[in-house]
Amino acid sequence: MSEPIIEQKQEDTELHQAQLEIRHLQDTINSLRKEIENHQFAATRDVQAAFAANADDLKQLRETASVLRTRLEDQRFEKDAAVQQAVQRSADEIQQLKNTTSSLRDELEGLRFAKDTAVQQAVQRSADEIEQLKDTALQLRNEMETIKFKYEARLQEQDVETIGEHRHLQETIEQLRDELERKHG
Repeated sequence: MSEPIIEQKQEDTELHQAQLEIRHLQDTINSLRKEIENHQFAATRDVQAAFAANADDLKQLRETASVLRTRLEDQRFEKDAAVQQAVQRSADEIQQLKNTTSSLRDELEGLRFAKDTAVQQAVQRSADEIEQLKDTALQLRNEMETIKFKYEARLQEQDVETIGEHRHLQETIEQLRDELERKHG
């Protein structure tokens, strides 16, 4: 009679140990699930932060381009006004100089030539500056594209890492399940 009681106690102890182990494994699985959820949340948060940073960068670049356009337009206006003023002054001088002697006319022709040269140089400088601003805008556009590609690559890397972690956690859960089934098979 004592043997069945001892066997019953051993079975109860083994059953109790198995239940404790099952409870421990369930707690581990729940903990792993929470960790996966935390990783997914962190990855989502990081992606959103990257998008926000990218949006801020794009906004700043657009604002910079707008400021550069405004400056360019202001400079064009100022240069046009300066050219018009120079032309107006030249016209006034020409009218006054027509009433003077022929020697003054010769001097006026020299002044006109000098002023035309100055206007041409001013126009050439304006054209050069416009070309430089176009080049700068192109460089800014290229830099913006480079930044965009880097952010997209970083987001893809984060996605790959998250997927890899998720797979690793799933494999760990599968291994734990297999071990549990083998032990209690």
